[in-house]
Amino acid sequence: MENRTNIQNSLNPNKWVELYSDYLYKYAYYRVNKDELAQDLVQDCFLAALKSCESYKGEASEKTWLVSILKNKIIDHYKKASTRNESPLQINSYNVPSYDHFFNSKKNGHWQSEAKPKNWVANENTFDAKEFHKTLETCLEELPEKWKGVFTMSLLDDTDSKLVCKEFALSSSNFWVIIHRAKLQMRECLEKNWLQL
Repeated sequence: MENRTNIQNSLNPNKWVELYSDYLYKYAYYRVNKDELAQDLVQDCFLAALKSCESYKGEASEKTWLVSILKNKIIDHYKKASTRNESPLQINSYNVPSYDHFFNSKKNGHWQSEAKPKNWVANENTFDAKEFHKTLETCLEELPEKWKGVFTMSLLDDTDSKLVCKEFALSSSNFWVIIHRAKLQMRECLEKNWLQL
């Protein structure tokens, strides 16, 4: 019992805002691309952490523990937003783009010649530029909510696909369809707005 108390005492909630708020805000903003939402998620994270201090086992650092709580808050946000706004594979939905212009149905689904992926000519500093990150954020905003959550969790956070499927209640095939379509849309958006090829 004493060891358990020592672990809980190693948490310092009075210092969380000072020590971790900037890091957590940047972490959340990078995944949701909205200032106010990122701030709300960090506040929700701190409140949830305060309520669950007793469950802290000391197996991870305080910062890592807070990040894991924030990750769950972000996932919850995307799950709630996607159930309000869309069905994940509803092709005719108002906010789900058509993919007819990418592939030629008369040629067994091969790329349309004008829609083939282009070679991205960029120097090593291109992808560190603020303009690129702003364009990336804009392109992410154009994805339907569930796609954004799946894309972010899978590709930006490098989460295992089985866990993403579990969190978003997706079959493996639905997951891969969403990832494929999100990548197509992101590539097209970046080519139009960043690389301007």
